[in-house]
Amino acid sequence: MLIGFAVPVSGGWATPAGQAAVAREAEERGYHSIWTLQRLLNPAGSPDQTYRAVPDPLVTLAYLAARTERVRLGVAIVNLPFYSPALLAKQAATLDHVSGGRLDLGLGLGWMPEEFAAAGAPMERRGARAEEFLAAMRSLWTEEVSAFEGEFYRFPPVVMEPKPLQSPEPPILLGGAAEPALRRAGRLAAGWVSSSRADPAALGRSIAVVREAAEEAGRDPSALRFVCRAAVRVREAGRRDRRPLTGSHEEIRADFEEIAAQGVTELFVDLNFDPELTGPGADPRVSMERAREALRAFAPGA
Repeated sequence: MLIGFAVPVSGGWATPAGQAAVAREAEERGYHSIWTLQRLLNPAGSPDQTYRAVPDPLVTLAYLAARTERVRLGVAIVNLPFYSPALLAKQAATLDHVSGGRLDLGLGLGWMPEEFAAAGAPMERRGARAEEFLAAMRSLWTEEVSAFEGEFYRFPPVVMEPKPLQSPEPPILLGGAAEPALRRAGRLAAGWVSSSRADPAALGRSIAVVREAAEEAGRDPSALRFVCRAAVRVREAGRRDRRPLTGSHEEIRADFEEIAAQGVTELFVDLNFDPELTGPGADPRVSMERAREALRAFAPGA
C-alpha cells in the first residue's frame, strides 16, 4: 500500500509556507503523494469548525508543484457541480503540465446546500449530471475537435489545447459512499477515494461494490486504485475506547495494516480533521511540529 500525506488545508496552520514545508518534507521522506481538499465556503454562524480558512485546492497544488519534483499531487475532492466541464478540463490540463504529469484528480458531487447556492448550481440529479460532466470533459481532453450535446451540458465544435500531459488524461478518482456513487467509480474512473467520515473497518465493503461494477462494465477490477483518506488523530497510547486511526503513532500504523488488508492500494495521512491541530484555539506552530512528528512516524519504511 502506497502512503501519502495531506498538506495543511484547514485552520490557522494552513499557510503557503506551512504547506510548502510539509510537501517538501513528505517528498524527502519518500511519501508517494501529497493531498488537498475543497471547501468553497461555510454557512454563517455554524458551530462546525472542521473547515476553516480552506484555500483553493488546485491553486494550492500548482504552488506546491513548483516546490516539489517527484511526489504526486492529489486533490480529494473537487466538487463537479461548481464548475463547467470546459473550465475544469482547462484547469486540470494546465496543472498536469505545471506539475510535470503528477496530478491525481479526485472528483465528487458536493453535499453542502450553502455551497450550491453560492455557486449557482442545482443539487438535483447530481449523479446524472456528473456522468455527463465526465463525458464532456473527456471529449475536450481526447478529441482533436470536440462537440457535445447532452441534457445538462452542450457546446459546439471546439478545440481545447493543451491536452493533459498524462495520456489520455490525469487519473480520475471518484468519491462518494452511496452505492450509486461506488458503482459509478467502478464504471467510469481510475479508482475510488474514501471520505473523512468513512469507517476504516468497513472500506472493504465499498471496495467490493466498486470492483463488482467494474467487472460488470467489462473493466479489469485489479487495475483500479483504492485510496483511503486516513483522518488521523494522534493521542496517547493504550486508550480503552480507542477508535481506528486514533491513538499513538504505533497503534495507528497497525491500523494501516488492517486497512491494506481490505484492498486499499493507497492511503494518505490527513491531520486536517483533528481539532487539536486545526481548531480555533490551536497554535499553528504546535500544529506544524506535530505534523513533522507524524511525517517522521508514518513515512514509508519508517
